[in-house]
Amino acid sequence: MSGYCDTAPGHPVHGPYHDHEYGFPVRDEQVLFERLALEIFQAGLSWLIVLKKRPTMNAAFHGFAVDVVAAFGEADIERLLNDAGIIRNRRKILAIIENARRIQALRQTHGGLAAWLDAHHPRDKADWVKLFRQHFVFMGGEVVGEFLMSIGLLPGAHRPDCPVCQQIAQIRRS
Repeated sequence: MSGYCDTAPGHPVHGPYHDHEYGFPVRDEQVLFERLALEIFQAGLSWLIVLKKRPTMNAAFHGFAVDVVAAFGEADIERLLNDAGIIRNRRKILAIIENARRIQALRQTHGGLAAWLDAHHPRDKADWVKLFRQHFVFMGGEVVGEFLMSIGLLPGAHRPDCPVCQQIAQIRRS
């Protein structure tokens, strides 16, 4: 996504995400779940739309708290489908709820999503996609690839000469 390093810095919406989140290592389950959900929402849409709707989606999904979203039922689904502030796609909403339940299950088998990721790292993108398709729903190559780049598990989030790439390298060393 080297083009992102050219266009995002200084942009009012893309800039903060590029400069402070994209490609940085993530361990927090709630942040991991939000990133996965945002990538699902992005499928077929522009990243700008997702970032603009991010605050409203965080509110609608209770900050992407895994246990809260995993407990969503029909009333919650209807509430979400009627919320003009979010991306209202039934398949994506159902996938996010189901993936919250699957993350809960990973707590039993691996101690959580971060530990599950650690247990399978490193892999190439194709192997990650296969693995994610076995364990989660709505997992295309772009969703998986962008998710993993966004949390620093796959390379390519930033150009090597991007100042953010240097920051991330420094974090990894310390």
